[in-house]
Amino acid sequence: MLEVHTLLIAGCLFLGAILYTSVGHAGASAYIAVMTLFDLPPAVIKPTALTLNIFVSSYTSLRYMKSKLFNKSLFLYLSLGSVPAAYIGGRINLPSNVYKPVIGLLLLLSGVRFLVQALQSERAHRELNKPLAVFIGACVGLLSGITGTGGGIFLSPLIIWLGWVSVKQASGTAAAFIFVNSVAGLLGNIQSTSSLPSELPVFVVAVLLGALIGTRFGITRLSSIGVKRALGCVLLIAGVKFLFG
Repeated sequence: MLEVHTLLIAGCLFLGAILYTSVGHAGASAYIAVMTLFDLPPAVIKPTALTLNIFVSSYTSLRYMKSKLFNKSLFLYLSLGSVPAAYIGGRINLPSNVYKPVIGLLLLLSGVRFLVQALQSERAHRELNKPLAVFIGACVGLLSGITGTGGGIFLSPLIIWLGWVSVKQASGTAAAFIFVNSVAGLLGNIQSTSSLPSELPVFVVAVLLGALIGTRFGITRLSSIGVKRALGCVLLIAGVKFLFG
């Protein structure tokens, strides 16, 4: 018999997965916020968030790829820089008061920008700058490893702003990017997996069910404007979490 406490956490993770996967993200920042709210031990939170990310992003990326909302070339150049950087970041444990305020502010500004952009037309497509893509991948990968997220909340605003992909292609590309970064980040701090909670299977089921709903909604129901609005809300929520969580 599952405890009420476990079911409440699973329910919140389920809702977070719906919101985040609707824009191609896996939801690590939401999972971290939920587990923090329910007072799970800090040693448990980072590896659990990355593990849930791996399950969710693998499913989400496959769904977006199947719908042809994925830029293979951009993904490869981003991953070339991000995978080793995420592994290194996973081995780094910085004090939260060092990186959280800066990241939180950046996310809040990005969220506001997307809500404003939802009122504007989509940017014209630009040719991929390969060296810049590798550099961005490395920077985002390092951040994702350090923070215990997959990096989607940092990546999506950048590649949309640069005009390398459409809004919906950004969702699919980010989903695959999150998967490889989450795996690399977890491998970089593999000893932390000994702290995974016994309730993990329940949490995995909850986020996968959320991903099933959120991904379908993002692919078939949300317009580009809707994705921008949803992404803006996701970034604002993540920013508040980093600043005040």
